[in-house]
This record gives sequence, structure tokens and C-alpha cells, in this order.
Amino acid sequence: MSNRALKQITLYCDGSSLGNPGPGGYGGILEYKGNRKEFSGGEDHTTNNRMELRAVIEGMKMLKEPCAVHIVSDSSYVVKAINEWLEGWVRKHFAKVKNVDLWQEYLQVSAPHRVSAEWVRGHNGHEENEICDRLAREEAAKIKEKL
Repeated sequence: MSNRALKQITLYCDGSSLGNPGPGGYGGILEYKGNRKEFSGGEDHTTNNRMELRAVIEGMKMLKEPCAVHIVSDSSYVVKAINEWLEGWVRKHFAKVKNVDLWQEYLQVSAPHRVSAEWVRGHNGHEENEICDRLAREEAAKIKEKL
């Protein structure tokens, strides 16, 4: 399959936790040819890094066919892991790696796609990042109220 055949998707995402660990939320935007779909969710007891990664996983789960996915995140953990560390982690069977369950889930959901990741500075006026941050914080706050 040529690269042209793949739909070009941008996945903006962010995660948040109130306490580390604590109630957490994630938010994301899938964008294709100017069309956007926002999504969010959360967990009772989690960490910021887990929510950052959960946002990526949940966004990818929404894709119905193989795509070229460009992830835009303010999490250097997620971006560096995807771009630099993940291959080595797999080779070493995730020895001494945190969040192995989520990284294995990421490998599963990302397998059909061609993925690239880009880091953006958080809280710096990047419109989509600000929206994702708001979605993530709202989810975390909703969960905190329930607990």
C-alpha cells in the first residue's frame, strides 16, 4: 500500500491527574481533512503519564482502517517513547519499564497504522492542546467529585 492510500489523521491528546496518583482524565481530538471529533474519559486512581498514554490509545481505537497518524502531545514521555524508546523496550521485554500494560495495548492498537509523534509545549496557546487539556481536566474533576 502506498503512503498516499493512507488517510492522514492528526491525533491531538492530553492527560491530567489530580494527585499523582489520583483521579485522572484524558482528552483528545481526531482530525481528518478539517473534520474533528473530540473524545475524553478518565479513571479513579491513575497517573498523569497513564492518562497521556490512554488518550493516544483511545484515539487510535476510534480509527476504522489503517491510517497515517500524527500524534501531537505535550507529553515528552509519550512522544519520546513512541519515537525513540519503544523499540528497545520491546527488545528487552519491557524490563524496568512503567505502564507496561498500556504500552502493550498501544502496540496492539497502533500496529495497523503508520505513526509519528510531535511534542508541543503545553499551556502555550496551542489551540488543540488547550482543548485537550480542558477535556482531560474536566474528566479528572468529575471523577474527583464522585469519589
